[in-house]
Amino acid sequence: MNSNNSDFTDLNIQSKQKLYIETYGCQMNAADSEVVISILQDNGYQTTENIDDADVILVNTCSIRENAEQRVWGRLDVFKHLKKKKPELIVGVIGCMAERLKEEIIKKKKIVDLVVGPDAYRDLPTLLETSETGQKVVNVLLSKEETYDDINPVRLDKNHVSAFVSIMRGCNNMCTYCIVPYVRGRERSRDPETIIREIKEILELGYKEVTLLGQNVDSYYWKTTDSNNHHHELTFAQLLEKVAKISPDLRIRFSTSHPKDISDNVLYTMAMYNNICNHIHLPAQSGSTKVLKLMNRSYTREEYMNKIMAIKKILPECAISTDMMTGFCDETDDDHKETLSLMRWVNYDYAYMFKYSERPGTMAAKKLSDNVPEEIKSRRLTEIIDLQNKLSKTSKKQDIGKIFEVLVEGTSKRSNDNLVGRNSQNKVIVFPRENFQTGDYVSVKIEKTTSATLIGYAVKTIIKTAY
Repeated sequence: MNSNNSDFTDLNIQSKQKLYIETYGCQMNAADSEVVISILQDNGYQTTENIDDADVILVNTCSIRENAEQRVWGRLDVFKHLKKKKPELIVGVIGCMAERLKEEIIKKKKIVDLVVGPDAYRDLPTLLETSETGQKVVNVLLSKEETYDDINPVRLDKNHVSAFVSIMRGCNNMCTYCIVPYVRGRERSRDPETIIREIKEILELGYKEVTLLGQNVDSYYWKTTDSNNHHHELTFAQLLEKVAKISPDLRIRFSTSHPKDISDNVLYTMAMYNNICNHIHLPAQSGSTKVLKLMNRSYTREEYMNKIMAIKKILPECAISTDMMTGFCDETDDDHKETLSLMRWVNYDYAYMFKYSERPGTMAAKKLSDNVPEEIKSRRLTEIIDLQNKLSKTSKKQDIGKIFEVLVEGTSKRSNDNLVGRNSQNKVIVFPRENFQTGDYVSVKIEKTTSATLIGYAVKTIIKTAY
């Protein structure tokens, strides 16, 4: 994902240098890039979309899977040629890969001038100044407090429709395969007042949708003590309600949920407010209790199924998506069949599916054997993908004839005559443009589907609110 924007002409700051930023990985990284740009703009930097104009290149990186890291190594090779033409160019690696590989990045890629972890972004202006002197800089100190809750992120969505809001950072779930706790630190929640204030500012800018982000949003928890020594606490369900009450015209999404923490209170809150979207991403990772235990996922197959039953009972119209990993340590054909049977039972609307790749530094790398042959991993992944394609096709066919409220996000990639948006269930819908604009809510009746989208036509405008 390439997250960069040059539309910041209103700034009354004399720009010292031009910044080009690339973002890889999850939505949290996209939100972090917005924080980084805000910090650097306040210190006189101006963003550019033209990499050849850049004085500073920052790559915001992901370490979750090996493929994400390989892409970054490849980009650094490209930057080497740019640095030959422009020796004063500063190249920085920030984010999770910076945290994981630290000095190795500078040793392996001589062109990298600074390496900065996810909790050290406030120091970027000073670190960049140090880099300008020719010194190599590494700051990957993790923090127990840093949430960047006083930073007003620069919004990178050019359509002014959807914005990300981080409500917490870090993770306490020590899943054996996962590098996140090591590169993003321990879990800490943001002050809810700063979250509400940020969302109100987003609404004033004309945005129609916010996605609340956290490695595990359901474990959001804020506790404070007032001057009378009274304790006050706020759970994720309570925060979700506060956000929903800001405006009925603002759509609310959230990601990601952990099966061990999502509560009925969250589901009932979703059911109470029409502007909270009917979609839950609930990563299962495996359908086998044995494998889940090896992964340290803290739930069994049966407990996961109980959560799904609660969702379907309280939110019958809710779309459910998941993450599935195949080929984890000691996974047998029977374990794999349990994953397939869970997928059929849940009937997921869509899924993100991966082969297990061992990440150095994780508990699995230290204590478990990556003993499923690559060809078996590939075969199992193919079977999972084939099954999910059938489930997704069935899910879309069931939507034919239904009417959905669609938030228009822009023009369809295939035709300027069509618009594209998503419904509450996070399904992509394409329909004729007519007089509608980006930011409108439009009621669309579905008449057919493709493998990736629903296709329909407008029956009426619910709220015409283009910015």
